[in-house]
Amino acid sequence: MILLGVNIDHCATLRQARYREAPATTGGAVEPDPVTFAVLAERAGADGITVHLREDRRHIQERDVWRLRECIATRLNLEMACTPAMTEFALKLKPDSVCLVPENRTEVTTEGGLDVVGNRARVAAVVDAMNAAGIKTSLFIDPDEPQIELSAKLRAPWVELHTGAYANAYHGADRAAEFQRLRLGAVRAHELGLVVNAGHGISYVNIAEVRTLPHLHELNIGHSIVSRAVFTGVEEAVREMKTRMNP
Repeated sequence: MILLGVNIDHCATLRQARYREAPATTGGAVEPDPVTFAVLAERAGADGITVHLREDRRHIQERDVWRLRECIATRLNLEMACTPAMTEFALKLKPDSVCLVPENRTEVTTEGGLDVVGNRARVAAVVDAMNAAGIKTSLFIDPDEPQIELSAKLRAPWVELHTGAYANAYHGADRAAEFQRLRLGAVRAHELGLVVNAGHGISYVNIAEVRTLPHLHELNIGHSIVSRAVFTGVEEAVREMKTRMNP
């Protein structure tokens, strides 16, 4: 069974589109509530909830994260930048896991994997701090051998292979090549003892191929599930994705 982590960021995006200036993140007229989305996702079979607390707070807010820590019954996975402020926040929050991601204010969503090789000292400091606190760390990386090998050397127990390039190429000529990159990356990560997760751009269509990647432990999926939930409801959207992941 491949596990499903549901990323609820874009439920908060919808809320912030109208209530960015509201004094509270929930209650009264403020809607939708990403915590309610998370609870419904769990009820439908989600194995964990993922949120990205960005520096510019464009969607998820700190209060959302603290409420999730108190309310959900599965696992809380905090996506975060490799900064002292986010490290301090994670050590206070004590999520079940963190996923270290690159962060660029000009991007709409996370684009590209974390450059572990180019930021070795910063990444190592965060991984060491999380390991000492008993918080599992995943590194969100492109499926390239140098990034994978250094992730293992830094003692990060998990990697999350960035599937964005593959998703973007899915209807084009480069699809097979991008899928082969992911396949080889998954094999190499597994050889080095890393738990293999994947995420970004995974949809109800390309999941048929993504699920065949070797050694997959968990997929983190957000935008596609939130989009489907607009038409079918949260629980049906999550149930359908889990069925397609594990037919």
